[in-house]
Amino acid sequence: MPRIGSFASLRLRNYRLYAVGQTISVIGNWVQNIAVGWLTLQLSHSGTMLGIVTGSRYLPVLLLGVWGGLVVDRHDTRALLTATQICFAVQAAVLTALCWAHVMNLPLLVIIMLLLGLTNVFDNPARQSLISELVDREHLANAIAINSTFINTAKLIGPGVAGVVIAGLGVTPCFALDTVSFVAVIVSLLMLRTAEMYPADREVRAKGQIRAAIANVCRTPELLHPMAMVYVTGILTWEFPVTLPLLTTSAFSGGPSGYGSAMAVMSAGAVLGGFVAVRRSRFNSRSLSVSAVIWGALICAAALAPTFTVALIALALVGSASITFNSSAKTLLQLGSTPHMRGRVLSIWSIGWLGGTVVGAPTVGAIASHWGARSALFVGGVGAAGIGVLMLTLSSVGKRSRPS
Repeated sequence: MPRIGSFASLRLRNYRLYAVGQTISVIGNWVQNIAVGWLTLQLSHSGTMLGIVTGSRYLPVLLLGVWGGLVVDRHDTRALLTATQICFAVQAAVLTALCWAHVMNLPLLVIIMLLLGLTNVFDNPARQSLISELVDREHLANAIAINSTFINTAKLIGPGVAGVVIAGLGVTPCFALDTVSFVAVIVSLLMLRTAEMYPADREVRAKGQIRAAIANVCRTPELLHPMAMVYVTGILTWEFPVTLPLLTTSAFSGGPSGYGSAMAVMSAGAVLGGFVAVRRSRFNSRSLSVSAVIWGALICAAALAPTFTVALIALALVGSASITFNSSAKTLLQLGSTPHMRGRVLSIWSIGWLGGTVVGAPTVGAIASHWGARSALFVGGVGAAGIGVLMLTLSSVGKRSRPS
């Protein structure tokens, strides 16, 4: 893959509009995520319940994710993504109204999270697929890395804003901010120039298209290996909305500002890691495996940190390693998939990375309730490092078994 400038994709107007709109929206989304986690703890005082609420948002992705990807493959990606953003805005407004009226309870919160998850069934594959329609193949890896960097910049800002707002005004204004943030991404999508896009061929309706996508992943090593790592880490490792609030409140006796600080330093590390990622031009399964091992080791170090300050330093490094793993995995999957099947491949990714939370969040929450928050975070680190070592071993065995 030829080397291009670190931020070359931003010279393309359509991609620049998309990236800015997404960044503003993700800031609002993370303000809401922090507020939902804190609201759940206020209502339940239970790590297990926090895991259930978090997992309920991803249950529809787990059950319907591949079908959502097929819908994306068959329809106009931009129109579908605009519709999902409008749905998100309405749902955030309802959440704001219920909290403002002081009628929010755990059953209502779970229902709203399920509705958010239903929208995510279509939003995740559409959002990921649209990037490949805004840039050519030469710029795709760079565009994905820049998108990850911008999103993590938003994650740096969002938790900090949430911590300040929750501490001063409570959770309700957080949900109102999220509602307003969706205006930016909707406007950016409407401003895209169709003539400057690279639309993928739309899939024609036929039988067996979901099975065909699954079979394609299973028989293509370039897709199967990163997908396996995504599934393990999606279930065990990427459960920070559960592990971090529990770690800051139980292990270090912190409040909402402590949780916000933990998320902020982790996102700051991810931003710095993103600046490294945008300069990369070569990706393969081996480098992804190495990044998983490093990421897992750093998570284990954070789990064992003796003080909150040491934990924050470790979490900054965790954030940097996470962006390396995540952007590399998505790049390998986008480059390895055929355009007309990309929505389904990315929906299979979302089932593991996001839908895995349905299993992972309650499991990690239960581990934290029985053995402590440190144990829950440590399990995630072992999972990432373990799958990385396994894939490195399989890769080495495969090379030795090939005829010379």
